[in-house]
Amino acid sequence: MKDEQSGPLKLIFNYNDVFYSFYYDDLGGCTHRSREYAINYVYSGEMILDNGTGRIHVGKGECVFIPRDHHITMYKRTKDGERYCGIFLMFTRRFLREMYGRLGPRTVPADTPKPGPGVIKLPKTVELASLFASMTPYFDPDVKPNDDFMNLKLQEGLLALLHIDKRFAPALFDFNEPWKIDIMEFMNENYMYEFTMEEMAHYTGRSLATFKRDFRKISDLTPEKWLIRKRLEVAYAKLKEGGRKVVDVYAEVGFKNPSHFSTAFKKQYGISPTAAFP
Repeated sequence: MKDEQSGPLKLIFNYNDVFYSFYYDDLGGCTHRSREYAINYVYSGEMILDNGTGRIHVGKGECVFIPRDHHITMYKRTKDGERYCGIFLMFTRRFLREMYGRLGPRTVPADTPKPGPGVIKLPKTVELASLFASMTPYFDPDVKPNDDFMNLKLQEGLLALLHIDKRFAPALFDFNEPWKIDIMEFMNENYMYEFTMEEMAHYTGRSLATFKRDFRKISDLTPEKWLIRKRLEVAYAKLKEGGRKVVDVYAEVGFKNPSHFSTAFKKQYGISPTAAFP
């Protein structure tokens, strides 16, 4: 799981791929990516998920299913005077392989369709209510569960999903490599985020070696240099056409600090951004 955020005071505990989150201040927004399937339960407060086309509100006592490799923006906020607290169960591919071995091929009936590609708000069921009620004592950071107990909770969460909708089975138990997606489409949509080379390869459905080879076919630049140039081009357009200020633009396009942005800008355009756009 990867979150990119700054500002609010928060605590996150990971117990064998079960994450307990506490937010003591309202969160303006964080970019969230999970390489694995997951479910997120809101114990208190409120979570708003924005996928770019719509928003899903998740209130106290509600739970959502988050697909693998899905990109969303999360807002975690105080609601009715209660700070946000949540439980995030991550189903790794290793865990799902083990469970598939136990449950057997009958778990995935032939011709069963997969659920839609986005986040799904789950109905309130007895199984989910029982699962999360048994996990709430571990919001106390002084009470640490054993790994084998958390593994049982992951198993309960998986079974609860399968009982809610049989369409979850062919998605969760699909162990094929992800389909390749267009590299340039991915890069143009995600240039502002801080990816490692390995992450760029993963999110486009490639091995690292294949990603490097495919990228050489479409650009004379390395992926890192391509990203810098793309960020500079977008920043230049924002400064020129939008009348924006440097301090408002550099982080928006993916630079960590104004000094790094200014150095790269001057190298690209032969003049500092403040001199070009005073």
